Amino acid sequence: MLSKFQTFKLLSHSLPQRKTNINPLPYIFLYNSLCTITDSTQVTESPELPSWLKFGETQNPSTPDSDDDFVIPSLAHWVENHKLHDHSKVVKQMLTEITETDVDKISKILKNRYPSPDNVAEALNGSGFVASNSLVEQLLKRFSNDWVPAFGVFIWAKTQTGYRHSPELFDSMVDILGKSENFETMWELVEEMNELGRYVTLVTMSKVMRRLARAGRYKEAIEAFRKIEQFGVSKDTNAMNVLMDALVKESSVEHAHDVFLEFKEVIPLSSHSFNVLIHGWCKARKLDHAKKAMEDMEKHEFPPDVVSYTCFVEAYCREKDFRKVNEILDEMEGKGCRPNVVTYTIVMHALGKAKQVNEALEVYEKMKRNCCVPDASFYGSLIFILGKAGRLKDARDVFEDMTKQGVSRDVLAYNTLISCYCAHLQEETALKLLQKMEEDACKPDLKTYAPLLKMCCRKKRMKVLYFLLDHMFRNDISIEVGTYSLLVRGLCKNGKLEHACLFFEEMVLKGMVPKDSTYKMLMEQLEGKSMTKAKEHIAKLMSPAKNNQA
Repeated sequence: MLSKFQTFKLLSHSLPQRKTNINPLPYIFLYNSLCTITDSTQVTESPELPSWLKFGETQNPSTPDSDDDFVIPSLAHWVENHKLHDHSKVVKQMLTEITETDVDKISKILKNRYPSPDNVAEALNGSGFVASNSLVEQLLKRFSNDWVPAFGVFIWAKTQTGYRHSPELFDSMVDILGKSENFETMWELVEEMNELGRYVTLVTMSKVMRRLARAGRYKEAIEAFRKIEQFGVSKDTNAMNVLMDALVKESSVEHAHDVFLEFKEVIPLSSHSFNVLIHGWCKARKLDHAKKAMEDMEKHEFPPDVVSYTCFVEAYCREKDFRKVNEILDEMEGKGCRPNVVTYTIVMHALGKAKQVNEALEVYEKMKRNCCVPDASFYGSLIFILGKAGRLKDARDVFEDMTKQGVSRDVLAYNTLISCYCAHLQEETALKLLQKMEEDACKPDLKTYAPLLKMCCRKKRMKVLYFLLDHMFRNDISIEVGTYSLLVRGLCKNGKLEHACLFFEEMVLKGMVPKDSTYKMLMEQLEGKSMTKAKEHIAKLMSPAKNNQA
């Protein structure tokens, strides 16, 4: 734990707070949402700009900004080692290095826009590559947000002599198809797994139900549960809880409650069944329903536990009603149900977001008195609070102190501190933290790169931006629609319309549907620069994307 001196130092330090845009940590939700490992980034290769990307006659063609190729000297060696001297050729460079692996070579082939998975498989046939579970696994990670090449690889590997997909790879492919809302193909794959015998498990059906719920197909998710036994999976308490949890996460606690009512007489309930409902009602701000669920929980002889009470703590924290929060904490202690580290983290984080920094830091003292040991999430929240208050040195001190306290620095701690530095435009320190992640063998995720990419857009650091996209690719992290939107909007705001257009085009060609606000911003910027051809091209791209969504 932090020493008494360190805690006093944090509490007594009161620099003026400045407004920042640090990515807010979400509350430490009791029921983690479905984690989908994302994968590759696809950056459009453009030796020269397409003909439609030209300024109007009244405008001068854009000249390279002096910041475009700037790299902080202390980081130059790291960046240059990726051999990205020409950021417009980043894809070609990153896939043609001397040390190319089979994954890189196949990725290079997959960069071509094939119209169907069968075309991808045909392109790979006779290529001489040897299929293996590890090769397919990495390719599915790299292309998890681009279902056509992913499924093409899956089909190709399946036809190779002596190769057989593992159940885990089938599960990954089911998830990719569900994420891209190709539900007919997803179900065909599940049927194929069923024919292979014992390939379909609760893990498989969990992915199916969660993806259907994510797409707003609540009734189909429930129907998948109803017929789960057809695939050799037990229709038991665990499976029902997974379904209810999936519905709650996608803001349909009402459907979760319907499931509860339909099956409560035939499937044994658990305390988790009630906690999922309590969490869902609290999330929907229907606290009377949540209290009723807690009463039902007690009637079924399941005493409310720390998870039950923490749902209410989180709900009141969201409303910034800290008087009610304290009442719940007092009630917990009165009933001998001690708050845990998740409870304290939620309270501290909410106080910090409400700019009650000293009160947030005092939560640590209360936690220590109750012999509750901080974990990595607690430290991540503490770093966030200090960073948001502009106390970067204190935030860094807490980060460095974690290992001394026996708590490993995880990706959340790194992401939070990187976001703090990016919000204050401390470019060198933020990038050095990414470098330190490599040294500490801490694998970055999508949230690691978002603030870094946003900062590069703001500072017009195009060479560093493309370096980061390459870095993502090498870590098997792909761009999804949120990151594409961040890039398009950030580049629009900072006058890099050519790059914004290319990212927009790539997003649409990968089957993603941009938000109307992103499309509108880009069109307005193109109108302002009299880029008529580009505007027409973007409009043509957007029209079928909208139709496909409908």
